[in-house]
Amino acid sequence: MTAMTRPAPTKFKRLADYQELAPEGALDEIFEKADRLKGASMVHVNATTFGGGVAEILDSFVLLMTDAGVRTDWRVLHGTPDFFEVTKKFHNTLQGDRELSFSEEEFELFRFTNEKFARFADLSHDFVIIHDPQPVGLVEYALHTRPWVWRCHIDITDPNPQAWEFMEPFVLQYERMIVSSEAYQRADLAVPQQIISPSIDPISAKNVELSQDQVERILSQYEIPTDKPYIAQVSRFDPWKDPEGVLKVYERVKTQADCRLIFVYNMSADDPEGARIYERMKATAKPYLESGDVLFVRGDDPLLVNVIQRTSKVVLQKSTREGFGLVITEAMWKGRPVVASNVGGIPTQIVDGESGYLVDPYDLDGVAEIVVRLLEDETLADEIGANARERVRERFLITRHMLDYLDLMLSL
Repeated sequence: MTAMTRPAPTKFKRLADYQELAPEGALDEIFEKADRLKGASMVHVNATTFGGGVAEILDSFVLLMTDAGVRTDWRVLHGTPDFFEVTKKFHNTLQGDRELSFSEEEFELFRFTNEKFARFADLSHDFVIIHDPQPVGLVEYALHTRPWVWRCHIDITDPNPQAWEFMEPFVLQYERMIVSSEAYQRADLAVPQQIISPSIDPISAKNVELSQDQVERILSQYEIPTDKPYIAQVSRFDPWKDPEGVLKVYERVKTQADCRLIFVYNMSADDPEGARIYERMKATAKPYLESGDVLFVRGDDPLLVNVIQRTSKVVLQKSTREGFGLVITEAMWKGRPVVASNVGGIPTQIVDGESGYLVDPYDLDGVAEIVVRLLEDETLADEIGANARERVRERFLITRHMLDYLDLMLSL
């Protein structure tokens, strides 16, 4: 499947572009609060420019916050493949994996990479926001007198003890910790904590409204068959996304409804585990891939992801752990019924039975039953989808996210 040739963008996004999409009064409030912070600067640090929700948020956020009047920069931590093997292990262990352990050499590589970056990166801003475990150690090595905030996007409520014993001393040096859900706040952690939900950009290529002609052209370009309805899961190949479980749900659904399953995935430089799981899934799903009942579609083109989410009859997110799950928000914004696990930050988004369905990720029969019901009852699917879109408009657009960060800066 070949990438489409597209014209270069002709202009940068401005806050005025969101006037018709954001809740009433949101833009006025953003400009009023930003004016109180005139002259202040903010920098965000994460580990990749592409692949994953954090990079997608920052790609729009830094421009819009600067347009509001607060200079906002973005730094990306430099690391070797070995370093990202270690940080992927941190991702898994902090979310509860008890089988993995670390050597002292791995800990030393983590320290060294953070210290090296701190020596040359310009982090002399009024507010420094560090995203996730990869750059958390910068706080120890960078000289600073202004507030530093750790933005934790993953579920650290039951971490691997060895991983948390190493990580906690870094976290304790931050002035504030931000999490995605009330469930993630830790009473035993002596750092002020608050909740800021992630968000989507409604006019990004992944979320912008598309005409029927555009949809059909992209489906044709990427050779996505439309002879039968399809269900989709959009996610990296990650053990917590449970791709094997998604395939087992599909096997149950297919006995009752003739449909196709599409896995939309991407690869990220800070996730070396993804390629290994991809190969394993290719072997597991081989008969379905050969018959065309299951498709693996690489989602590097955001317009392709947009189209598949927009045209799926049902969108799945059968994670066993999930920090928040922006792919759920994206599908809800497109008016699609989402069936997602009742874990982590997902219940923050979905009101069960009203704007989607929350399920036990291990109840494969129960998940399949809801998917079949939505495939068979278009009226129900449309009603759920309409409620989902409105919930995102009210709670999970980037304009609300900006207001939360402006409030954070004012409070600090």
